[in-house]
Amino acid sequence: MLRAAYFAQELLSTFGTTLGEVSLRPATGGLFTVTIVPNASTEEMLLWDRKRDGGFPEVKQLKALVRNIVDPTRNLGHVDRALNKANKDKEDVAKAEGKEGKEGSKPDSTTEQQQQQVVIDASAAAQTSEKEVKTPSKSQEVCEDCQ
Repeated sequence: MLRAAYFAQELLSTFGTTLGEVSLRPATGGLFTVTIVPNASTEEMLLWDRKRDGGFPEVKQLKALVRNIVDPTRNLGHVDRALNKANKDKEDVAKAEGKEGKEGSKPDSTTEQQQQQVVIDASAAAQTSEKEVKTPSKSQEVCEDCQ
């Protein structure tokens, strides 16, 4: 329950009034799911399931998943930079392994899910306007939480 409360606090501090509600539902048996009901729908959308996704999310992963639904054009600042760096590092490792002649090796399901997430993030970024694509220098770049 403490971890769920921590995630709720992080989402509220990042998204504020953009989220209509964050609720915690106690459960037993190791159940941990994160669902969202977008404004345009009445159906819950499952963002994270501990059993399906193999554990608990990192806060930055959860924030990115919520952002992709709530406000895809929103810049999460240091969270986006960390996710992009992690994805680039994994791609570099995969390329290096491919060059070493490890033919026939199959990427695990986690890698495939992360690559899928990169595609989703890239398509969301491609929909932004030219003003949003222009990035300020590192000294000027500040996320909304840090302002």
